[in-house]
Amino acid sequence: MNWLHEVFSRSPEAALFLTLALGYAVGKIKFGRFQLGGVGGSLLMAVIVSQVGVQIDDGVKAVMFALFIYAVGYSSGPQFFSSLNRSSLKEIALAAFVALASLATVVVLARMFALDKGLAAGLAGGALTQSAIIGTASDALTRLPLSPEQIKSLQANVAIGYAVTYVFGSLGAIIVCANILPRFMRQDLAAASAQEEERLRGSAPPSGPGISPAMPPLVGRAFEVGAAAGRNITSLEQQADQALTIERVMRSGQALDIAEDPVLEKGDIVIVIGRREQVIAQANFIGTEVLDAEDSPLVMQSRQAVFTRKGMNRMTIAQIKAMLDPAMRHGVYIESLTRMGRPLPVLPETVAMHGDVVTFYGADSDTARAAKEAGYPLAADNKTDFVYMGLGIMVGLLVGLLVANVGGIPLTLGAGGGALLSGLFFGWLRSKRPMFGALPPAAGQLLQDFGLAAFVTVVGLNSGKEALVTIQEHGVTIFLLGVVVTLLPLLLAMLFGRYILGYRNAAIFAGALSGSRSANPAFGAILDKSQSAVPTVPFAITYALANVFLTLIGPLVIGLV
Repeated sequence: MNWLHEVFSRSPEAALFLTLALGYAVGKIKFGRFQLGGVGGSLLMAVIVSQVGVQIDDGVKAVMFALFIYAVGYSSGPQFFSSLNRSSLKEIALAAFVALASLATVVVLARMFALDKGLAAGLAGGALTQSAIIGTASDALTRLPLSPEQIKSLQANVAIGYAVTYVFGSLGAIIVCANILPRFMRQDLAAASAQEEERLRGSAPPSGPGISPAMPPLVGRAFEVGAAAGRNITSLEQQADQALTIERVMRSGQALDIAEDPVLEKGDIVIVIGRREQVIAQANFIGTEVLDAEDSPLVMQSRQAVFTRKGMNRMTIAQIKAMLDPAMRHGVYIESLTRMGRPLPVLPETVAMHGDVVTFYGADSDTARAAKEAGYPLAADNKTDFVYMGLGIMVGLLVGLLVANVGGIPLTLGAGGGALLSGLFFGWLRSKRPMFGALPPAAGQLLQDFGLAAFVTVVGLNSGKEALVTIQEHGVTIFLLGVVVTLLPLLLAMLFGRYILGYRNAAIFAGALSGSRSANPAFGAILDKSQSAVPTVPFAITYALANVFLTLIGPLVIGLV
């Protein structure tokens, strides 16, 4: 092992990347339906690798954490502020209740069992599966009037508490949200989702996440004009309530100018794009279907935009459609709708929120117009505005330096809280002023994943040796306390949501509860059982709130224990 210690002493960054690679490999291993995940795997492998003796500069840890926590806030900003309104009061109350109940449970147990600040914070991070707590708590520890050795020991205990409790933290959320809650509500998740979809859908056909229908809803077909001879294009489209569009008319091998709204003649070849049911219903009013429109290649396009149109936040798709001028929505169809990267059902009564990503389908000019009117098109070049990002992180770190004395007690957000709030604000500002501040979703996800994994790895490498001693002393106790911290707040929130907030639909409630715990594995199990995107709507709201509320538990635990 001496040669390995020599190698890592000369190149500690090699230890960092080796640990990340091993950690993510271990994190992919499935134990039934459970996976440790990249962050948990990296922490475990960091503790193992640290036994050869590795030290990485704390500056690396600080930079990685700043990138991670800013990216979390930036991606949640539009949804977070959009969620803060009367129509989301139930979701706000549920997310706040889970956070407060979790904080109270951790603090009470920590005092009852004489846990130090590090173990208490790690207990919170692992049992609540909120990895960001590791960062905010570790950052808060550095601001305590303690020696460097004491701080290092407490930070090691944060990692230990997290590692020991994380596994059941994920499993327990699945048990409560996907299994206990439906039985408590006496509703099957699939049946509850189908009931809600029927209400949202009206007369629209069924839909769901990850479903690729054998008969797609949007189709293109060519007809030789017969019955439609003597009618103009506009009258045919209006007859179908704008659910189909005539994109091209060929006459004697020449394409006519659609903008002139030509009158169709017998024998013309028309290319029709639209909803399948309307295209079929109108076929007899047009003519005979033909195999292809010769010499008339026509390419359609899918274009994405972030929905930020003023005055339309939290309106249903049907309401938005009714408010728009027919000329504006001509030839454009909503192909998909996602919120925080998760698909929503594209149904008439689905509520659209600022920050949702809409995928439009149609001709190039039509989708370009729709994307501009909806909000702002997603950049095709995927370039990050580093000026904006650098200023945002700097502002957050400076805010974290501010200290307020309340009753003689110094209170500060620290680097973690400051960068999180700065990310929220800069992400929200970007949604309102899209001409600057681009951070493509893939780039933002990389900052979150790599930033947190690298931060956790540095913590594990620098303090792994001390970790084994504490695990031997407190391992079983911390695990059992983690079970309580995982289950108790969820069970209390289940009662609170049912009897105080009045949730009636099990699928909607399950989505909201899993989001309030930012429990992605539980949400995955809910989607699997519901076979619908219905739980996504409340999940996206509470998940955005929980990312903020639960992350701030870290420094609160450090201050209260």
